[in-house]
Amino acid sequence: MTFQFDVADRPRAVEVKPHENGYLVTVDGRTRFVSAVRVDGQTLSLLVGDSDREESVSIEASLIPLPGDGIVEVHIDGFRMPVGTRNGHDRRLRGRGAQATGTQKIAAPMPGKIVRVLVKPGDVVKPRQVLVVVEAMKMENELRATREGTVASVYVSEGQSVEAGTALVTVD
Repeated sequence: MTFQFDVADRPRAVEVKPHENGYLVTVDGRTRFVSAVRVDGQTLSLLVGDSDREESVSIEASLIPLPGDGIVEVHIDGFRMPVGTRNGHDRRLRGRGAQATGTQKIAAPMPGKIVRVLVKPGDVVKPRQVLVVVEAMKMENELRATREGTVASVYVSEGQSVEAGTALVTVD
């Protein structure tokens, strides 16, 4: 499927094809393998690598809806960029960023081992604060709070193995 986006006011065609355990994503003629797991209502944990999947990098992306038709602000590694849709897929983007309030449910993005648990119930956390570190595919993935809140529950401990989707921490 091909999507048309305006990324920082620049038109981009993005082609997405399902591929074993993820997607092949082509932007501006460059194809990458992407595995995406929802961390919470507005955050995705992505593994992005060459199409041969030998080397990947872990990226956390937050999608925050902005006023306007189909516009979201994408936050990646401290950078913000507005992204608007051009072909009617705006409801899908807006719906993913809609959970700005309520309980944050932090889940394992993939099978792995808990390396560090940096919070305990009752801790007050800030946006983007690291809560848990999971090692998967020889890489450490820092799972962060998407907004301010108080840790309600911690379900895992260091050294524990987890499956994809396992609840790790909830923040109210």
